[in-house]
Amino acid sequence: MVLFGLIMMGLILFLYVRNIFVRRKKLKNSVPDTYKPLLQEHVRYYQQLDEADKERFNSKVARFLKRTTIEGVGTEVEPLDRVLVAASAIIPIFGFKDWEYFNLTNVILYPDTFNESYQYEGNRRNILGMVGSGSLNGQMVLSRSALREGFSNVTDKNNTAIHEFVHLLDKSDGYVDGMPRHLLEHSYSIPWMKLVHQTIQQMAAGHTDINPYGATNEGEFFAVISEYFFERPDLLAEKHPELYTMLTKIFQQDPAANHQHPETSF
Repeated sequence: MVLFGLIMMGLILFLYVRNIFVRRKKLKNSVPDTYKPLLQEHVRYYQQLDEADKERFNSKVARFLKRTTIEGVGTEVEPLDRVLVAASAIIPIFGFKDWEYFNLTNVILYPDTFNESYQYEGNRRNILGMVGSGSLNGQMVLSRSALREGFSNVTDKNNTAIHEFVHLLDKSDGYVDGMPRHLLEHSYSIPWMKLVHQTIQQMAAGHTDINPYGATNEGEFFAVISEYFFERPDLLAEKHPELYTMLTKIFQQDPAANHQHPETSF
């Protein structure tokens, strides 16, 4: 009887400690209450999720913000900026259970466009975002105005921040070449690259609605078509069904399934 009582006390103590641990873990992976309305108001992708997926999205946002420093150069970083950077990071990886951006430590926001020397004043400022390399490896630089524009304009096919985070995904195997080897099953690799080259040829001839910047190379194509996939999945599925199907396999998501059509179409 004494042994049974000790076992029961031990079990109760175990459950008590476990519940404390679970609660603390949830708190660590929860976003501030002020961030949830910002996600709901400004992130269309988030608006389409059901309540369970919203909570999962919130948890991933919290974890990203805990692991990543976001700072401004020549501009102030507001809560909305932090939310939009985090959303840009989570959207491409939302279909993966435990993905982490191991190749990112800092996101730096500039007020507007910048040049290759990371100067945001003067002439020849035409860069909206860039994934750092060399001495800037592990860092991303984004135009704050482009970050916000990417989420405020829901009828175009562009989102600079998502573009740059897709580059990071692509780079996870060491190369930014449009072939995300960690994400794409080997059997799809050749069909994917064949489709990429075929579409780039169509773009060069001006026979497509895809942003022509995607014809620069395979890496830029992957980032550009991913913007289209997450910004206007319904339109991509309609106009480019093969590309859409391949991207659902890469990202393990089907955003068109829950996507509401914007009022204006381009």
